[in-house]
Amino acid sequence: MAGKVLQLRCQTKKGRHLLSGLTLESQISHLKDKITEATKIPRGALIIRQGYPPKVVDISEDCKPLSSLPFRSGDTLIVEEDRKLQEEIQQQGMDNVIQTQSINSKGILMRKVVPADNSCLFTSINALMNNGIVDLSCSKATREIIAGVVMSDPVNFSEAFLGKTNNAYCHWIMKPDSWGGAIEISILSQYFNVEIAVVDTQSCRIDRFGEDKFYKERIFVIYDGIHYDPLIMEPLEPSQSIQTVFPTSDAAVLGQAMEIASEAKASRQYTDVANFSIRCLVCQKLLSGQTEAQAHAKATGHINFGEV
Repeated sequence: MAGKVLQLRCQTKKGRHLLSGLTLESQISHLKDKITEATKIPRGALIIRQGYPPKVVDISEDCKPLSSLPFRSGDTLIVEEDRKLQEEIQQQGMDNVIQTQSINSKGILMRKVVPADNSCLFTSINALMNNGIVDLSCSKATREIIAGVVMSDPVNFSEAFLGKTNNAYCHWIMKPDSWGGAIEISILSQYFNVEIAVVDTQSCRIDRFGEDKFYKERIFVIYDGIHYDPLIMEPLEPSQSIQTVFPTSDAAVLGQAMEIASEAKASRQYTDVANFSIRCLVCQKLLSGQTEAQAHAKATGHINFGEV
């Protein structure tokens, strides 16, 4: 019986690659072969980092299965070339070593997974505005901010706009099981004076809230149809710090975000909430409809889904 599919990507200084054909039963040697084929980095010079913050993964035992490593479907592995080996090869006169060039000198834009607790949007935005620190207790305060803004402006936030009366909306958004969306993102964009770019993996587009306000700074969240996560710039050098807020003039980061959206769409890592059957990419459970997906995410913490 075939093993459970393990959908992985790898990111190098040159770009991002999909690693297909892997399962939890595949050997580490198979993973190395896949990465070398995609990146052209010599098999013996591979360094793999994973997680948040990225930590080096021990890939020294080729015969071990990938299930022995801390990987899960949807993960992006940061792949580097061993510099010491590179120097040794250069000293031996091998000038044809492939040199990697950074696509962005600041680092690699990556998803930071937050809990699927009905407040993922608020948790994500708060994390981005606080240097990547995830604080689940901030969600209540964020809901209060939104309710306060809506309550103070009943003309603009009318029943026609909200879909319910102003008072009913304010009570609704304070409930911990109420999900945030476009209205809430727009309010928080104005509150924080920052453009919020939503990377939509289903439509493969970026919706920029606050674009018309010409804010100087921008943050990114990624949305798969039922869940939001923050996108954070991981530095290529360990001595550097992560970055969560970017100048709106930085087109390179927008390019990375668009690449993430394209890859997620290509691998069908999105949820069509109108009409879908999906599989949890963590435990492989088949689910039907938004209600089941939400319940599964809340019960298990699994938020990586792919449409069947």
